[in-house]
Amino acid sequence: MSLSLALLAAVALAPGRPAHPHDVTVTVTVDSSRHEVHIHAGPFSLPNMGAMDEHQMMDLGMSHDTPVYHFQWPVQGWFRGFEVNVEGSNGQVVPKRVMHHMIVLDYDRRQLIYHATERLFGAGRETADAELPATIGIPMKPGMDLGFYVAWHNDTGKDLDGVYMNLTMQYLPPNQNPRPIDVLPLYMDVNLTVGGSNMFDVPPGRSEKSHEFTMPISGHLLGYGGHLHDYGVSVSLIDVASGKTVAQVHAIRKPDGEVTGVSRSLPGVRGAGVKLSAGKRYRVVAVYDNPTGKTLINGAMAHISGIFAPDHMSQWPAINPSDPDYQRDLASLETMGTDADNAGQGHDMHAI
Repeated sequence: MSLSLALLAAVALAPGRPAHPHDVTVTVTVDSSRHEVHIHAGPFSLPNMGAMDEHQMMDLGMSHDTPVYHFQWPVQGWFRGFEVNVEGSNGQVVPKRVMHHMIVLDYDRRQLIYHATERLFGAGRETADAELPATIGIPMKPGMDLGFYVAWHNDTGKDLDGVYMNLTMQYLPPNQNPRPIDVLPLYMDVNLTVGGSNMFDVPPGRSEKSHEFTMPISGHLLGYGGHLHDYGVSVSLIDVASGKTVAQVHAIRKPDGEVTGVSRSLPGVRGAGVKLSAGKRYRVVAVYDNPTGKTLINGAMAHISGIFAPDHMSQWPAINPSDPDYQRDLASLETMGTDADNAGQGHDMHAI
C-alpha cells in the first residue's frame, strides 16, 4: 500500500473527522436478477488532509476515521466478489484514492488463526475489485450480522462534502449448479496482537519480521494476496519443519521503494491449491528494504490473506464469547472512529 504524503496533514487531524456516525445512512438493496447486494453509505464530509508519508499517517492515527456500521446480509447463497466506488452528492465520480481502505466484518464467524471477528474482505486505494470463480464461494445466510468501516484520507487539495461509498457484493444463489466449494478467508500477519497493533518499526537497510503459528485444521489455500507498506519487498509463508516456502507475494514497487500494489496468486484455479495441514507449524515472514538511513517508527504492516477451503467445514472453530482475545477484538472495533482509535489503540487486523 502506498501513499505520497506531507506532515501538513497533522494540522488537519482535529477538524478532519467525517460526518457524525448518526448522520450517516446505510441502505442495503438486492438485485436478484444480477445476484448483487448493494450497500450505499453516506454522506461523509472529508476535509482536505494534505499529503504525508504513509508510516507518518499511521503514526498520527489518521487511518481509522469511521465507526463500524452494521447491516444484515439479506440473501442465501455464497459471497463471491465485490466492486467499490466513491461518489459525490450528485452522483459525480470522486477519486477512489480518498478511501485509504475499507474493511467488511462478519460478526457471526471468527477467524481461523486468531480468535477474532472474521474480516470478510478489504479494499483500498491500491486494491482492484475482485471476483471469485463461480466454482467457489463464501457461504452466507440471511440475517448474518455484517459491518464495515472506512478509513478516509482526502488528499485532493479541497474539502469534499456529501461523499458516498457504494459497495456491490456479488453472490451465487442457493440453486447454483454445480454447488460451489465452501471457502473462508484466511489471514496471517507477521506482527499481530489481537485488539492491539500490527504495526512495526522498520530499521535502515534490509530486515525481516516474522511470526509462527500452528494450523488448527487442514485444507487448501486456493488463492492469496497480501499487504505491504512502502519499502516492503515480500511476504512469505514457510513450512517450519521443511523450510519450504509454500506461498509468497511480492510488492509492486517504483524505483524509490513506493509500493503501488502486491502480487496475487491463484493456485486453486488449475490445481488443488496449497495444502496446509492441521498441527503443522508455519512461519509468515515479511521482508523490507529501507533506504532512508533511519528507523521508520510504526512504518510497516505485512500479511498474507487468502481464500481457504477446509477439508471439513464443520471443524472451523466456533466463537467463544468469553475468550479474552475475542473480547479485546470486539472492544477495539467498538472504539473505531473515536479518540481512542485515533490514539493508535485499534489497529489490529484492520489493514487490508
